[in-house]
Amino acid sequence: MIATIVVVVIVLALVLWAVAAYNGLIKLRNLVQEAWRQIDVELTRRHDLIGNLVETVKGYAAHERGTLEDVISARAQAMSPGQSPAQQAESENMLSQALGRLIAVAEAYPDLKANENFLALQAELTSTEDRIASARRYYNATVRDLNTKVETVPTNIVANLFTIERAEYFEAVGEQREAPKVDFGQRETPIPPPSGAQTPGAGSTAPEAGSSPPSAPPAAGPGAQG
Repeated sequence: MIATIVVVVIVLALVLWAVAAYNGLIKLRNLVQEAWRQIDVELTRRHDLIGNLVETVKGYAAHERGTLEDVISARAQAMSPGQSPAQQAESENMLSQALGRLIAVAEAYPDLKANENFLALQAELTSTEDRIASARRYYNATVRDLNTKVETVPTNIVANLFTIERAEYFEAVGEQREAPKVDFGQRETPIPPPSGAQTPGAGSTAPEAGSSPPSAPPAAGPGAQG
């Protein structure tokens, strides 16, 4: 009788643990999905802003056809439905690169750079990029928690029983674009010698002991005194 009670208690404890583990996994999976929906909202806003930015640039630099078409093509790819987080990250990276080239082109058009609509769109886009970065950090944190549960013992047993799989991280680092580098002709500037080294033509220090005296200096210009 006691043995039966012990067995029942053990089975009941295992069932309760399995239920708790399953509920915990489902909660984490739902958090991952919710976090991804937030990223999707911000990405949609980003795509809309970039579309408006392209239209604004067209009004001032319509002949920059190649750059504009690159952005339009990359934007269309980024907006393609059904992409996994990894695929979406790659699409966003390509879009960020094309956008970087577009902003660099805009630097050559003072009227465009001063346009209020262009400036407002840039400010909105920067704000959106910040929200995407924040949403990505939260999403990746929830993915890490879920994947840890799915991969570690003993919760991996429940995950395998109910086919709860790992989630993909979203590593869209491409939106952090480097500012265009400007060369002011400093490439021709001679590189100074290391500290303490003599440059050709510089005045010499006193000769070492035992060395021959220096030769006579070249004749000075008219009016020079010895």
